[in-house]
Amino acid sequence: MTLPYGIFSTDGSAPRVGVRIDDQILDLGAVGRLGFFDDLTFDQTVFDQPVLNPFMELGKPVHRAIRQRLLELLAHPEKPLDAFADQVRVPAATATLHLPIRIGDYTDFYASQEHASNVGRMFRPQTEPLLPNWKHLPVAYHGRASSIVVSGTPVKRPSGQFLDPDQQPVFGPTQALDFELELGIVIGKPSALGEPVPVDEAESHVFGFVLFNDWSARDIQRWEYQPLGPFLGKNFASSISPWVVPLEALAPFRTDGPTQEPTPLPYLRSTARSHFDIELEVVLQPANQEEIIISRTNARHLYWSVAQLIAHHTVNGCNLNVGDVLATGTISGPTDDSCGSLLEQSWNGSRPLVLPDGSTRSFLHYGDTVILRGWAGNRQIDFGEVRGTVIS
Repeated sequence: MTLPYGIFSTDGSAPRVGVRIDDQILDLGAVGRLGFFDDLTFDQTVFDQPVLNPFMELGKPVHRAIRQRLLELLAHPEKPLDAFADQVRVPAATATLHLPIRIGDYTDFYASQEHASNVGRMFRPQTEPLLPNWKHLPVAYHGRASSIVVSGTPVKRPSGQFLDPDQQPVFGPTQALDFELELGIVIGKPSALGEPVPVDEAESHVFGFVLFNDWSARDIQRWEYQPLGPFLGKNFASSISPWVVPLEALAPFRTDGPTQEPTPLPYLRSTARSHFDIELEVVLQPANQEEIIISRTNARHLYWSVAQLIAHHTVNGCNLNVGDVLATGTISGPTDDSCGSLLEQSWNGSRPLVLPDGSTRSFLHYGDTVILRGWAGNRQIDFGEVRGTVIS
């Protein structure tokens, strides 16, 4: 059972902590006030907060105890919560969902070999697709946390500088708006400034995962990124799913990642299985049309593991804070229909994606809605979705 955590409100009530169960939300504050957590030692007022940060700060022993109690209550043959259904259960369709965490810092990695190789072949066809450092360290940049929004928030097409067909810089709305299919790693335990997190301890800092769409203006990015990397082409919006899937829920879905050659340096070596078998898909819904699945892939294709991302992020002494988000970067698979961005699917516009009605997409149009979905197993673990619609 997933039991993902999120923040919800109803009929103007204050935002608070809930757990999604199918088409309902379990109000954890209400469950606690009925005494179901009284024998667990923690401050239950964390469930009345408008973000998950205070709850995450309780630590993994408390998280595990609460999760185990919820599993017991839901599996109990006498269904003890059913007697209080009107107090503790809220129909999800009637709730407003909020940004689940207060995000202090955000880092975007570049952890998919297939994605990085596609981009290299696209823009550096005369050289090796991967730059010399790529298989030695997880490449990343620091993004803008203030523009991370919850699923359903419209995405305004950004403006900036880019090159026109005559290769002259102009200013205007991007002509190459794209999505990026990613997972977000939510940090639930801080680390000390100056103290690296060992790779085999890295997962102790992970609270859970969200679906993550890092919207990208490819033309703006292409003109601005040298020599310091992405800026305005990336920081105008990133969308996350409203439900945070706890790390513990993914235990049965650990898997081996790709073989890493050359062998990473010692601080990145681990015997732990820190890759996850998570199915992912991208759905495009043009304005007033039906949904179209345009990509399917899996998080197991990531070259660098979750633990390696955290170990590298902190090896120089950079500290983690509760609520930080580390995104994986675009997750692409080995086939054309498993690419995690339109940049790859249309090969930078040279082979536009043909939709069922005959229209095409090189990049996103006004009114397009992009929906990312994820699950593990036979949907035993459901990440829900993150969606956003392009507006003017």
